[in-house]
Amino acid sequence: MPPLPQTVPLSWYLLLSAILFGLGVAGFLFRKNIITVFMSIELMLNAVNLSFIAFSYQFRQVDGHIFAFFVMVVAAAEAAVGLGIILTVFKNRATLQIDEISTLKN
Repeated sequence: MPPLPQTVPLSWYLLLSAILFGLGVAGFLFRKNIITVFMSIELMLNAVNLSFIAFSYQFRQVDGHIFAFFVMVVAAAEAAVGLGIILTVFKNRATLQIDEISTLKN
């Protein structure tokens, strides 16, 4: 009977989470499209969820799963409100470029 495969080390999950979070920060800082910025925020939230789940699995605790669930709830609420704001901005300004909608005046 072949030996069971070893589990993936915690450091790999944390490295992947850090890379995803870094990509999210880069997208948030350097992109000019509001949809891309919105997706970058979601990517950062998912990177944090990956860390929560990895630590939860490593330490055999349920806390990380509960925190990840609450982060998903916040992300869903943010998606609903954020997409509503994005649609309103596009309807009023006819653009999704952040530089063009940075002022609140018409």
